[in-house]
Amino acid sequence: MVATICSVFGTAGAEQEKAIEEATEQLKIIEEKGLGDKKFFGGGGIGLVDIAFGWLAYLFEVVAEVSAVKVLDADAFPRLHAWIQNFKEVPVIKESLPNHQKLLEHLKRRREIHLALSNCHD
Repeated sequence: MVATICSVFGTAGAEQEKAIEEATEQLKIIEEKGLGDKKFFGGGGIGLVDIAFGWLAYLFEVVAEVSAVKVLDADAFPRLHAWIQNFKEVPVIKESLPNHQKLLEHLKRRREIHLALSNCHD
């Protein structure tokens, strides 16, 4: 999943389209097999899997803004979307999330550099 997010974030064109397809398939599996109909991956309360996957969920939102590609769409993945909202509302998580604007600015710079460097090799 991490490599797929990096590909969505750090590529453009056909490469990015392929990464989006891979991410979509992976998210389907996570939603159907991992989360199911539960509020959190472990059931009614936050657990280890939620924490392990939680940073990815937060990052997906910022990557969507930076790359103008929304992979984790609420219509396509309603249960994962609900899980993200529930996860971010847990007090200890809410207090620990990085500043959205700072992360957005940082990732915009990183993406610009990455795309510029990849264009040098073409």
